[in-house]
Amino acid sequence: MLWSGKDQKNANQPAATGQKRPRNDAGNKVTVVLGAQWGDEGKGKVVDLLATEADIVCRCQGGNNAGHTVVVDGKEYDFHLLPSGIINPKSISLIGNGVVIHLPGLFEEGDKNDKKGLKGWEKRLIVSDRAHLGTSMKMTPFRKGIGPAYSSKASRTGLRVCDLLGDFKDFSTRFKNLVQQYQSMYPSLTVDVEDQLKKLKEFAERLRPMVRDGVYYMYEALHGPPKKILVEGANAALLDIDFGTYPFVTSSNCTVGGACTGLGIPPMNIGDVFGVAKAYTTRVGIGAFPTEQLNAIGELLQTRGHEVGVTTGRKRRCGWLDLVIVRYAHMINGFTAIALTKLDILDVLDEIKVGVAYKLNGKRIPHFPANMDVLQKVEVEYETFPGWKTDTSAARKWNDLPVKAQNYIRFIENHIGVPIKWVGVGKSRECMIQMF
Repeated sequence: MLWSGKDQKNANQPAATGQKRPRNDAGNKVTVVLGAQWGDEGKGKVVDLLATEADIVCRCQGGNNAGHTVVVDGKEYDFHLLPSGIINPKSISLIGNGVVIHLPGLFEEGDKNDKKGLKGWEKRLIVSDRAHLGTSMKMTPFRKGIGPAYSSKASRTGLRVCDLLGDFKDFSTRFKNLVQQYQSMYPSLTVDVEDQLKKLKEFAERLRPMVRDGVYYMYEALHGPPKKILVEGANAALLDIDFGTYPFVTSSNCTVGGACTGLGIPPMNIGDVFGVAKAYTTRVGIGAFPTEQLNAIGELLQTRGHEVGVTTGRKRRCGWLDLVIVRYAHMINGFTAIALTKLDILDVLDEIKVGVAYKLNGKRIPHFPANMDVLQKVEVEYETFPGWKTDTSAARKWNDLPVKAQNYIRFIENHIGVPIKWVGVGKSRECMIQMF
């Protein structure tokens, strides 16, 4: 109902004597890091950089189909469910309600990284009691059951962390019903139900000390003493269930709205939104890819960039930087700054192309097509730049970069209309040039 003039007038009047007006304290702002392409942009490295000063680092969506690689002090850590900020011993890591949690995968990941030196991770991990549980029933291309987990969430038959930690008899009944539901969908699926329940009961006790009411925890964090809170998005804009290249997308909202729904935080608490984009474009799996290079250039990018999926182990398809999709990601997310990663991979090229527009039937189109048949048919309009033919991997500040590389970066920045805050020239933390 719209307010009447009378209501508005009264609303602007001082409170009656003895009454206190409710506080409208927005609280702490949250910084969000999101992928601006099809994933695999190096978000983990940006999060790791910011997490060194963060009090809380949160995952808001996705499952262990995400893959972030972080290199610290020569050690390489692979994260799929754990927030990349778990490396920082002084910060808390939170897995929010929007994440689907595959418990065997969570503990396997933690134990594997523990052997690499990630000690005490269980004591600084918090898991939302509203997060849905993935299954150990392997039914999907990623073989992690993430799509079916989100499907059961939407059909109201899903199981959540709070269910697992509640009445286990009731949980067992619901689990058996869920198995039957899956078996009706996948007739060849066989599940040892009792064995699964035994393992889940064991996982429940290991998980119990980590579980909190995620909404209350975030509210307290936002409205308590000043804190630096970081949200780490999984996947990327072009894989978003609503805005991505549907149907070749993931099952969650990996754009900025997912930070709110996946953690239970209001939009007013969103501060900086940092988009992460490679200096070229990659994609895993099938689907339209307008700037893909099925030639020696694509092979060079794949080889030099070590473009193999952290989670899938599949080679990534490679092509020129597509600014149409990065601008589209900006339309949805409202990036306040961008991190441009893997610039050094382009060091050996004689010339470098950048996709700046799409044409359909010879005419520029101002939007990013929703229809994948249309996207397959677009013609890409390119700008061509001379290569700098210089090793940039040792660059640590802007002036260390060749002028031709600087020109390439400035063109990207101006075309998108968003400042570039970081430029990545290598795998490790110190290889991120901070511009401002």
